Amino acid sequence: MDNSILGLLKIRIKRGINLAIRDAIKMRASDPYVVVSIGEQNMLRTSTVKDNCNPEWNEEFTLSIKDVKTPIHLAVYDKDTFSGDDKMGDADIDLKPYVQCVQMQLNKLPNGFAVKRILPDNTNCLAENSTCIWKDGKIIQEMILKLRNVESGELVVEIEWVDVIGCKGLSEVKL
Repeated sequence: MDNSILGLLKIRIKRGINLAIRDAIKMRASDPYVVVSIGEQNMLRTSTVKDNCNPEWNEEFTLSIKDVKTPIHLAVYDKDTFSGDDKMGDADIDLKPYVQCVQMQLNKLPNGFAVKRILPDNTNCLAENSTCIWKDGKIIQEMILKLRNVESGELVVEIEWVDVIGCKGLSEVKL
């Protein structure tokens, strides 16, 4: 295993809310998809949902994490058949508050227990309070991200840390 990797992060792109209309011909919807990237890592892409400004993806990706200070970048696009795809906004996920929860090394909490609330501010893309919860023996962060550089739109996303044998893990990470 690459010893520069701390571990893996599962990211679930659940759905979009009130995404911008970008289809010039139909003028009532978009064909959105999400591109996920972190640092120099290859981009991962959801499927395209046709004619929908409130798409449901429920797709999960796994990213290898080398530095928790590098945000995860999400960009939403409208798939176009005859021209370049239109950008529909973007957002970043700041991993630091989530990593702080994982570093607490909690265990045996009741399912659904709220470990930490992260408030929206000018350093994150949160549309509303985000909660790190204890679920099935792991800490999950659920969040609604407000898209930047666009007139409207939010993404519902969930992240979960996965320790990997042979990787450094988060115990030594300084934030």
